[in-house]
Amino acid sequence: MHEKSIELLNKAVADELHAVHQYMYFHFHCDDQGYDLLAGLFKKTAVEEMMHVEHLAERILFLKGDVKMELLNKVEQLRDVQDMLKMAAKMEEDSAHEYNVWANEASAAVDSVTKKIFEDLVADEERHFDQYDTELENIAKHGKDYLALQSIERSKTISQRGNA
Repeated sequence: MHEKSIELLNKAVADELHAVHQYMYFHFHCDDQGYDLLAGLFKKTAVEEMMHVEHLAERILFLKGDVKMELLNKVEQLRDVQDMLKMAAKMEEDSAHEYNVWANEASAAVDSVTKKIFEDLVADEERHFDQYDTELENIAKHGKDYLALQSIERSKTISQRGNA
């Protein structure tokens, strides 16, 4: 009865799991490079994506389906921050588009709760896109100096801890 909804929800689980893995990879590398603010943004977004997986899984189980914890995409091993942000923005934009389509498919399958889940996901993905897009605009506006400021802040924090 709810096969279509379960299929769509599991596609979203795979999408969200990929985002979690990709963003944590970006978090590790931004942290390693001293970009605390971007590292924090990627980690925060990864945690939000994990919460999406949980909500999707709860709905799948409610519909008597099985949650498929599959990774359909490999983690891209990018180390350039601008490339990370471009990829993250594209991932969020693509997800928002897919979730819009899937909301309509869930509606056609007469499943308004799944439709609402996808609509809520669209809002979150658009917010994530905006955050990454803003960071890209800041780099475009201020150049690599924008990133250097984050490294300087970390150095100041570390040196202050040493004096305490």
